[in-house]
Amino acid sequence: MDYIGIDIGSTAAKVVARGDHELEFALPTGWSSKETARTIAGRLREDGIDVSRETAKVVATGYGRVAVDYADYVITEITCHARGGREMGSDDCAVIDVGGQDTKVILISRGVVQDFLMNDKCSAGTGKFLEIMANRLGVDLGELFDMAEKGETLAISSLCTVFAESEVINYIGEGRRREDIAAGVVDSVAAKVAQLAMRKELPDQIILTGGLSSSRYFTKILSQKIGKTVSPTDYGRYAGALGAALLAREKTMRAAAKNR
Repeated sequence: MDYIGIDIGSTAAKVVARGDHELEFALPTGWSSKETARTIAGRLREDGIDVSRETAKVVATGYGRVAVDYADYVITEITCHARGGREMGSDDCAVIDVGGQDTKVILISRGVVQDFLMNDKCSAGTGKFLEIMANRLGVDLGELFDMAEKGETLAISSLCTVFAESEVINYIGEGRRREDIAAGVVDSVAAKVAQLAMRKELPDQIILTGGLSSSRYFTKILSQKIGKTVSPTDYGRYAGALGAALLAREKTMRAAAKNR
């Protein structure tokens, strides 16, 4: 049996398989979540997993979860990210997920979600804002972090992506160093994520998931803002998909136990 977790986010789709096959992959979501879901099914078929057969159980989550018409279960992002984060962290931890369009803070106690927060849709404290700013500076995300580490932070105070981008454009027009602008951009996002997280009492273990989760520099800045260590996770971008795959297995096993 294969247990498949599909997390279709606003910018990227992540897939994790556990069971007879062990794999994971990511691809851009593109303009159509339905088209992405079909592409994922084809890619899985190439790897020996046929989602139309009884030998595969699928849980879909994320922004485009309803587009996965072959899913056996559709589960919210909070539940799936909590399950994946618990696997990477512990039964008592906080998961901070910085996604393309939103940021989530999930508090887990004794393996169960106790509370969660999400940012406003228009907030600039997301991964997409970093991508936009990196493009403005003519670099990729990794290069943005490298530059930021060498720069002196310039203040970027706007809460809205459009106005924050205007601030960056003004700095560029003034001839400010790219390193300093990059430092300001990263500091701005980290500050907004920290403000959200600090609205709750955070446990000692805090892990970062999402597209920024492998950045040691971002987690260092975020840790400074929060006043507690935030741990990066190399596998963190797959947290939602991993949680979905684990939940697919758990739900299947519970259903089988009931039918005995």
